[in-house]
Amino acid sequence: MTILITGGTGFVGQTLVKRLCQLPVRLATRRDSFGWEKILGGINTVVHLAARVHVIHDSSADPLTAFRMVNLSGTMNLARQAAAAGVKRFIFISSVKVNGESTQPGRAFTEADAPNPQDAYGQSKFEAEQGLRQLSADTGMAVVIIRPPLVYGPGVKANFAALMHAVQRGWPLPLGAVHNQRSLVALDNLVDFIVTCITHPQAANQTFLVSDGQDLSTTELVRGMAQAAGVPVRLVPVPVWALQTGASLLGKGDIVQRLCGDLQVDISKAHSLLGWVPPVSVEEGLRRTMAV
Repeated sequence: MTILITGGTGFVGQTLVKRLCQLPVRLATRRDSFGWEKILGGINTVVHLAARVHVIHDSSADPLTAFRMVNLSGTMNLARQAAAAGVKRFIFISSVKVNGESTQPGRAFTEADAPNPQDAYGQSKFEAEQGLRQLSADTGMAVVIIRPPLVYGPGVKANFAALMHAVQRGWPLPLGAVHNQRSLVALDNLVDFIVTCITHPQAANQTFLVSDGQDLSTTELVRGMAQAAGVPVRLVPVPVWALQTGASLLGKGDIVQRLCGDLQVDISKAHSLLGWVPPVSVEEGLRRTMAV
């Protein structure tokens, strides 16, 4: 079995390639996207990681068109050529943003929930999912859709990295009274789940949410980061309403929403259908992340 990985040099891709080192793996490059015929020869499974990723402040004049160009059109171009080349399984890394931006307390997202993307990135991923399901129905190529929440691990960037650096430097953080619940997924857990979906027969033509299986408040996350880094935690218990008010005045309301809001996913389908259990605990995932 030969596996084609797109985005193999990225945050998730590098770890996936290392995990699959005992199998024949072929990595796609950007120039392959202009014509996939040669590289798809002899491929059994495609893992499509490459994407235009979500950013907090998108500078594009037309974000939806920009996201669709890569995440929808690029995905479908590859998938159609994969089906024509006889690829048996196409694994698409989507996003929890297809489900929505937040959950109500005690009401985690499930795969059965109606999609509710709220931004251009989530919309482009949702449209790609729809296209892939139709292509699967038309061609018989099995499609597996994986929707991870925030992925953390060695090399993580963006807001998670900024929070890490603040904790490592011992800066006081006004996050000591945030009692939300958020699902995260350690890089090694996501990679393990992708590997499971490559071979498990029951994964075919299914959509999965994936996480560490242990949700955290932002306060608990910061404490866990500090413990993993071996530094004292400095948390100031500022009320959430005060954080939200201050952030709104500074135009940072979206960041505070991610820090203070709930976003939980239910991974019971992955467990019941595939027998999958996250192999890495939150504590170990944070230790690996903070050790870099």
